[in-house]
Amino acid sequence: MWDGFREECGVFAIHGHPEAANLVYLGLYALQHRGQESAGICSSDGEMIHSHKAMGHVAEIFTPEVLRALPGRQAIGHTRYSTAGETVLVNAQPFSVACNKGRIAVAHNGNIINAAELRRELERNGSIFQSSSDTEVILHLVACSRERTLAGALREALLQLEGAFSLVFLAEDRVIVARDPHGFRPLAVGQMELSGGEKGYVFSSETCAFDLINAVYLYDVEPGEMVMAGPEGLTRERYAPARDHAYCVFEHVYFSRPDSIVFGRSVSESREMLGRLLARECPAEADVVVPVPDSGVAAAIGYADESGIPFRHALIRNHYVGRTFIEPSQAIRDFGVKLKLNPIRRLLEGKRVVLVDDSIVRGTTSRKIVRMVRSAGAREVHLRVSCPPTISPCYYGVDTPTRRELIAANSTVEEIRRFVEADSLGYLSMDALRQAVADERGEYCYACYTGVYPTELVHLEDLLASKPRKA
Repeated sequence: MWDGFREECGVFAIHGHPEAANLVYLGLYALQHRGQESAGICSSDGEMIHSHKAMGHVAEIFTPEVLRALPGRQAIGHTRYSTAGETVLVNAQPFSVACNKGRIAVAHNGNIINAAELRRELERNGSIFQSSSDTEVILHLVACSRERTLAGALREALLQLEGAFSLVFLAEDRVIVARDPHGFRPLAVGQMELSGGEKGYVFSSETCAFDLINAVYLYDVEPGEMVMAGPEGLTRERYAPARDHAYCVFEHVYFSRPDSIVFGRSVSESREMLGRLLARECPAEADVVVPVPDSGVAAAIGYADESGIPFRHALIRNHYVGRTFIEPSQAIRDFGVKLKLNPIRRLLEGKRVVLVDDSIVRGTTSRKIVRMVRSAGAREVHLRVSCPPTISPCYYGVDTPTRRELIAANSTVEEIRRFVEADSLGYLSMDALRQAVADERGEYCYACYTGVYPTELVHLEDLLASKPRKA
């Protein structure tokens, strides 16, 4: 259970379908796990771009009346999970604008690390910004370009960006999508067969959204590639030279749904292998293997299967916890975790428990869960983590805490074990993580576990705030 900040988002787009907005709504519904703070859809009827976005969940925002007001055969959508202090409607996506390239809209997953520098330059030249989002910078770069075509302006804009981005772009008659040259964030291409032999093209952060609308997964947008779906069909071009790939491994560890194919690999297969290798590296004498739902389930299945220890769903998650709730006036220790998880005492009482989770960030949530399992009667609690210790912040779309707040950056494994109050603690090794995601060619980014970043970054404030990691 991830207890850090998040800024992961989901994007979805479709071209060439008479019910484009309805299908984008379904796509965002399937991607809801990637963001629960706000959502938006822009559609085009060939002349106008229609937009609706709001705070809240996808199903709450897009009523039948709202969707009827989003006509056209092409549309893009976005669901967002914002960081603390940024949960405001003005930052909800997609962003849209009318400029000399026509009416355009954009939605983006990732993080532009040179956005502040680009924004200052644009403001010096007269650009006016409505939000604090780095995504709006992309729109301004396109609008200010001297290239005559939209594709040319977008190509020029993309070459100025540094960092992580998978973006979907909507014009009056086409959808254009692009992925950064390192390929940090996923972006898949799918196809739908329409009546009369026509084809519709869909684009999504994850393939699970294709399954919902009966689209066929074709391939991933390549790093540094731009794909255009318009009246002429589907065209692909490389807008940037090839760079070393840096696929975010945390997509397979935590973010993506297990029923998705991400970076060309089954997420479920990766997570089960994480658990299998964890059982080999960090065995425990125990009676039951219990996952921390939901992201720990697949790894716990792998751990149980490899170790021969029975698997039990002994922690039940409440999936209907909203963004706000009424806390009791009398303080209850660990209230927030109790709101989300509840133990089945019958399955835990008197048992030696292997508790499988996907990560430990600050350690406070893990400690609460260990206490909960122990208070339900567990005799021993052995915490197993299906990734290496998180020692460094991410600057590519996952807004993790600073090194000072990351428990593994400042504590030994034994110190962490004592803090979370587990009888034993085991992390997966880096070699095993690479094996689990079949990274034979070194194409993944592991910066949050190694502190080695694939792009040139200068984060002086973070470096000054960090402390040396203990051996």
